[in-house]
Amino acid sequence: RVAHSPGSMVAQAPVPETVLKKRKTQERLAQAKAAEAAEAKKTKITKARTIFKRAEAYVKEYRTQEKQLIRLRREAKRCGNFFVEPEAKLIFAIRIRGINAMHPKIKKILQLLRLRQLHNGVFLKANKATINMLRKVEPYVAYGYPSLKTTRELLYKRGFGKVGPGKDRIPLSDNAVIEEALGKDGIICMEDLIHEIYTVGPAFKQANNFLWPFKLSSPTGGFNKIVSHFIEGGDAGNREELINGLIRRMN
Repeated sequence: RVAHSPGSMVAQAPVPETVLKKRKTQERLAQAKAAEAAEAKKTKITKARTIFKRAEAYVKEYRTQEKQLIRLRREAKRCGNFFVEPEAKLIFAIRIRGINAMHPKIKKILQLLRLRQLHNGVFLKANKATINMLRKVEPYVAYGYPSLKTTRELLYKRGFGKVGPGKDRIPLSDNAVIEEALGKDGIICMEDLIHEIYTVGPAFKQANNFLWPFKLSSPTGGFNKIVSHFIEGGDAGNREELINGLIRRMN
């Protein structure tokens, strides 16, 4: 008789074919997953660089516009002329009154402006149609021309987007949310969205429609008198650049 040690018997045992197939499949899946992860990382780095470059270009654009306005104002003053400020392209409207004793026509206009609730705020394109609608509902809204700083603060702090077929209200905490909805219009990040809204760009309608109406808080220190116009010491109506102060108190 020939004696066999237990170790030699284990070493000579053939590996089942199913186990070999499973190992090969697992190896193939692991390689595919690693390749996919490497590609995703590469894409992410490229996208981050693109976003950074765009943000830099926007900052440069804003500074150039600001410097040009300062130069024109100084030139006009030096020559003894009046400088006419450029017309505002963007309006921010806030609803300041409820529905008591409201005419149905006024209610309909507020619905069209997406100001369905108290302290709701929306961005609007400054054109003849919008201004006529705002004049109709002036006792119920406060509006004016927001600055770049105000626009940025609103979108970063209270920006929510309509996502998916159900128009879910999702916070804009990730650029992927913006890219999914507005990527076809060339808007892939928050700075793109801010630029499109503030400059009232070609995709303003799509960008603004993507945003949910802003749900603002009651203003710190309260309103003065919501039933009176702003020029009478109240709160309603057009307050031009002074809307920025009210928004900061409500944001």
